Amino acid sequence: MADNSSRYISNLTRDTYALILAGGRGSRLHELTTWRAKPALYFGGKFRIIDFPLSNCINSGIRRIGVITQYKSHSLIRHLVRGWGHFKKELGESVEILPASQRFSENWYEGTADAVFQNIDIIREELPKYVMILSGDHIYRMDYGDLLARHVETGAKMTVCCMKVPLQEAAGAFGVMSVDEDLRIKGFTEKPESPDPVPGEPDMCLASMGNYVFETEFLFEQLRRDAETSGSERDFGKDIIPSIIQDHDVYAYPFQSNDNEHVYWRDVGTLDSFWEANMEMVAPVPALNLYDRKWPIWTYQEQLPPAKFVWEDQDRRGEAINSVVSGGCIISGSTLRRSLCFSNVRVHSYGLIEEAVLLPDVEIKRHCRLRKVIIDRGCVIPEGMVIGYDHDEDRRRGFRVSPKGVVLVTREMLGQPVGGAMIPQD
Repeated sequence: MADNSSRYISNLTRDTYALILAGGRGSRLHELTTWRAKPALYFGGKFRIIDFPLSNCINSGIRRIGVITQYKSHSLIRHLVRGWGHFKKELGESVEILPASQRFSENWYEGTADAVFQNIDIIREELPKYVMILSGDHIYRMDYGDLLARHVETGAKMTVCCMKVPLQEAAGAFGVMSVDEDLRIKGFTEKPESPDPVPGEPDMCLASMGNYVFETEFLFEQLRRDAETSGSERDFGKDIIPSIIQDHDVYAYPFQSNDNEHVYWRDVGTLDSFWEANMEMVAPVPALNLYDRKWPIWTYQEQLPPAKFVWEDQDRRGEAINSVVSGGCIISGSTLRRSLCFSNVRVHSYGLIEEAVLLPDVEIKRHCRLRKVIIDRGCVIPEGMVIGYDHDEDRRRGFRVSPKGVVLVTREMLGQPVGGAMIPQD
């Protein structure tokens, strides 16, 4: 890095407008995203996925942010208004919601590039020198100032943020960049069976994180060209990057963690990966440090009383072991092991809850046994119910069992209406 001073970084971030793509459905999460967009999904006992890229922006000094929404965005928009609506436009800071509104087309957003193209006029009003485009559905902490500095150093027209991933893990799963020794991108392949390795690291490749930095006018030129190109899928990975790498300087930026010790990045796009990432949070030393005061993850949370654990009888003790328990929870005479409780969870007596992700407002009646489950918001688990021990029985009841044996339970599966309708108030 040519100049690592905070002044250098702050000048760059001040001239940057961030766009967070938060319109994705997350279809591989099945019923968890029936009523909410994937970026609105809960994570880590207190947060929503969208809080991570937003917090990265704020902590990096980027305070002009647009959030592009589309699929079932009500709960996402409500969260943004409550938790992120306090920024003052007159002070040069804002988190604006950009829903699909057919500004330049009769169609809704047709792809990631089209979502940005249809908001060109809003971006232009901000007069940024750089535009940063971020995926809104990944869990990670990252200082975008370093990414911007590298973009300027190389003189790139576009910089693609990448993860170093083992070749076997990336094969058929990620978009992979082919680069030279200077990390200039020479090719891009979507989910190749045989990814090109990183020069000097034959077992690793560079997988795209879906985060990009552009010179603003160059971005506008490419978006207009793409909008006029017949057959384009209007996507950055499939269309924009392949079309510009031959004639323009496009560089890869390998993602580095804030502490320079390990890199944490999770795409919680399946029930198994969602459950696994949440389970990582209950470890004695979690892979993702949510307790770092130097890089806080901001969110909205209603004012709630502290968590409470009651009864200490021989067979009726309220306890949580290697677990995370949020505000408003009451664990009454049951045992939780390696579980994660979001706000306002109630667990009644004589139960055993293991390896469970309990979303807000869940209530578990007496004598229940749950193992390796995801319980969606507002579910009431009937007295004596056993889940996660017999997957054939779980399927017979209408619950979804993932390939790795995680059982998803929603209110609809339990036949529990909300406010007279089968639509969760999420």
